[in-house]
Amino acid sequence: MRRRSLVAAGLLLPFGARVLSAAPPPQAITPELVDAAKKEGKVTYYTAMDLSVAEPVAKAFEAKYPGIKVAVERTGAERLFNRIGQEVGSNIKRVDVANSSDAAHFIVWKRQGWLEPFLTLDMAENIPADQRDPDGTFVNQRTHLSAIAYNTSLVKPEDVPKGFNDLLDPKYVGKLVKGHPGYSGTIMTATHQLAKALGWAYFEKLSKQKVLQVQSATEPPKRIEAGERAIAVDGSDYLFWMAKERGAPIEVVHAIEGTPQISNPMAIFKAAPNPNAARLLVAWIMSAEGQQFIVNLSGQYPAHKLVKAKAGRPALASIKTLPEDPAEVEKSADEIKTRYQRLFKV
Repeated sequence: MRRRSLVAAGLLLPFGARVLSAAPPPQAITPELVDAAKKEGKVTYYTAMDLSVAEPVAKAFEAKYPGIKVAVERTGAERLFNRIGQEVGSNIKRVDVANSSDAAHFIVWKRQGWLEPFLTLDMAENIPADQRDPDGTFVNQRTHLSAIAYNTSLVKPEDVPKGFNDLLDPKYVGKLVKGHPGYSGTIMTATHQLAKALGWAYFEKLSKQKVLQVQSATEPPKRIEAGERAIAVDGSDYLFWMAKERGAPIEVVHAIEGTPQISNPMAIFKAAPNPNAARLLVAWIMSAEGQQFIVNLSGQYPAHKLVKAKAGRPALASIKTLPEDPAEVEKSADEIKTRYQRLFKV
């Protein structure tokens, strides 16, 4: 599914967009909503989040609300986007809630009128305005980074890269692994940020480093943990940290040029077959309890202002990050994929 350019530049920016219609009044989580959700008995959750986090989140929700089963459908964000487009085009009503690591997807879905506005009292009070669409159609479920990381058993201290440009050194030939923007929303967003900061000439040089190309941003952490490659050019940083906590010989590098920052919005679809269970799932994930669960498990950065970052992780504000611009990604996604495929021949 190719993305159409914006109808008007800046018209539908996620998080801080100009309001096009009034947001819905905040809703309380009433016994009536819970009963209606339990009558539906299920909710389908499409997500780009790794199964090691998505499935425990689903189980925690099921424990909170017995009788409601969460069907987790996990795939790369760009494939998730295509799948939803194909399902809607075929009038297949399956997705209830979607969470993508490519915030640009929500620009498209909102413009097409596919999203159902939803706002709880807790979200209105505790999710900052810059973390949710002003029209209430989506909210940032979590934030992570696309960081460099390395296997300390395979990289000597004097050879540790300090940033992205260091990875062009001949000593790293055949030692790198990275994700693909045609599959992963994290890598799509990161590629856009790096191309803007360093130019496409950077990727041209990187493509000559005999990089092991994988699909998802969840794969580089697993490949360096297994010792298949020494250094990950990119990848979901929470998986690097989780591996380190398991005792894997992994260290994360926050690049001197800046590290790509990735927002991960979530939304309910208007055609959701289980709309009440969908509302309840979003309400719980965005509550302090749900956000704390994600933080405790994976260390991803929360949107809820009452939830603190995981102990031992650097504060997001302390890290030099590259600016995220979903509207620009929405306009240039097809070009990014084409240029990347031409350079890396994958």
